[in-house]
Amino acid sequence: MVSATLSAPSDAASSASPSDSASPAAGAETFSYPGRTGATALELLLEADPSAEVTGEGENAFVTAIGGRVADDSKKEFWSLSVDGEPAQVGAGTLETEDGQEITWTIETY
Repeated sequence: MVSATLSAPSDAASSASPSDSASPAAGAETFSYPGRTGATALELLLEADPSAEVTGEGENAFVTAIGGRVADDSKKEFWSLSVDGEPAQVGAGTLETEDGQEITWTIETY
């Protein structure tokens, strides 16, 4: 099992308290988990959050929701993937992770 961390943006604390939500993932805009040698970022994401929504498969996989937080097209949002704080150079379905890496998904806009 993958240990994962969900967090909301720091300014969210002023608009909502933790008790406003039944799920700790609600409103989360960052999702992190450790890499594991031999597993892709997408495989680990789906282990950590089986409810994550993905369109396409393999190298064409596109993550649209994590922890119930859907990237809103009308707001030009998307889930951005990074490894150890650096933007990923390939998609989640082809990104082979390694032990000790920190894999992070963050809601961003384009």
